Amino acid sequence: MDQFQKSLFDKLQQNANITPDEVYKVADSVKNADFSDERTVRGLVRQLARMANKPISREKEDKIVESITKNKMPADINSLNQLFKK
Repeated sequence: MDQFQKSLFDKLQQNANITPDEVYKVADSVKNADFSDERTVRGLVRQLARMANKPISREKEDKIVESITKNKMPADINSLNQLFKK
């Protein structure tokens, strides 16, 4: 694991109490997922919110799902942070 990955996992564990093993388990479960399918993406967003024990409003969930299904994901981490803060 390189320094960036370690830093990312440390942040996840610190802020959301999600372990690297949990991240890998979710990643394996969505390897062949259709990210243009709203139902699939909505299920994943809800699963991640539950894992992080962070409630997510319907409005925020809709924005995240739309961004993913329409392939409009931010290109950098700062823009991604802004998406989740809205």
